[in-house]
Amino acid sequence: MTTTQPSISEQAVQVWDGRITMRVKVAGAGSPLLYLHPAAGLAWDPFLSHLAERYTVYAPEFPGTSVGDPYAIHQVDDLADLVLLYEELVRKLGLVKPVVVGQSFGGMLACELAAYFPGLPSALIALDPIGLWTDDHPVANWIATPADQLQALLFYNPDSPAAQAMLALPEDPERQRAAIAGLVWAFGCTGKFTWPIPDRGLRGRLHRISARTLIVWGRQDRLANVAYAGQFADAIPGSKVAIVDDCGHIPQVEKYDETVQAVDEFLG
Repeated sequence: MTTTQPSISEQAVQVWDGRITMRVKVAGAGSPLLYLHPAAGLAWDPFLSHLAERYTVYAPEFPGTSVGDPYAIHQVDDLADLVLLYEELVRKLGLVKPVVVGQSFGGMLACELAAYFPGLPSALIALDPIGLWTDDHPVANWIATPADQLQALLFYNPDSPAAQAMLALPEDPERQRAAIAGLVWAFGCTGKFTWPIPDRGLRGRLHRISARTLIVWGRQDRLANVAYAGQFADAIPGSKVAIVDDCGHIPQVEKYDETVQAVDEFLG
């Protein structure tokens, strides 16, 4: 499958009593879709472009990860406040029953949003979400993983073009240092709600999710074992699971075609 990148605009939305300005990338046309990005920050990729062919995609940057506004994260104290902040953002954007899609950390946040506010999403798609923990399958510490080892943690085949392109660093030394610093800061902003163990009681809230739900998981995920796919599915009533073979933690990048097919079939 191929897709072309749409025209992307940006909205700035004041939330949290005006203390935070959320920057939201917007593209596409159609009913609304909210995309919540992983811990490394927002990167517009072919998966989002594909979704924008059918939906109006709203992709907010996590507080603190927007260029020039690193300290916004200091305004958010805990996970409950974070979920309330995102619900406020949805209302201020005027989104009614959006499809909610989240990857990894964003998948956890998507599940929390759907559990706190069951009537908010029309459908929920979580791609290798974190948020659960069992001692049999400890979630890898991605925050402490050196940048040059992230490909091996995130991808089944770290030498694939998709893996290399996603985490490629600029050749210019100054830009390379800035990219690494930005990645570390993004991990710190999101890690505030997941470190040292990425489990804040989500398992006990998953039963509240009433939106139809799809869990997508890479079978060879080295960061969060594929066993968690079944645990999410068991806890979310009526949810479906799609396991992607020969795939690590980021199925929409490493196995784009298979992931798009599963998502399209689910959305109908």
